[in-house]
Amino acid sequence: MNPLSHHDADAPGAQWLEVISRPTLQSFARAFVAEPRLEAVVIDNPLVGAGEIRRFFVATRGMYEQIAFVAEARSADRTWLEWAGRFCGIEVSGVTVLAHAPNGAIARILLHHYPRGALLAFSVELHRRLHPALPTPSPPRKFHS
Repeated sequence: MNPLSHHDADAPGAQWLEVISRPTLQSFARAFVAEPRLEAVVIDNPLVGAGEIRRFFVATRGMYEQIAFVAEARSADRTWLEWAGRFCGIEVSGVTVLAHAPNGAIARILLHHYPRGALLAFSVELHRRLHPALPTPSPPRKFHS
């Protein structure tokens, strides 16, 4: 299931899906503070700025065979989104944490993926998509679900 095709307003992750589905950088950036940060286990260094964060999500959009948010929890300054999907034929899961500024804008995104082998393969493919001119790191020899 493509996350961009499901917009039930009551479904887990619906508000986040609306943000990452916005068609322009300008409309996407309105959801964030001036210098938002994305930290993920699939990248070496944090990404800073709405443009870099959008580029990340554009790159990852087509990498999953299926993905859907399965649970959501909120506090005054955080949203936790649990997701499950399929990448390279392997069941994957994870958590996206959105940290909000006092005005509600997204200040920080934390992404966690499981299992480790799929995470490593995902990271290699993401690097290839984000940096096509650079050498691609060697993928892990084998990973298991």
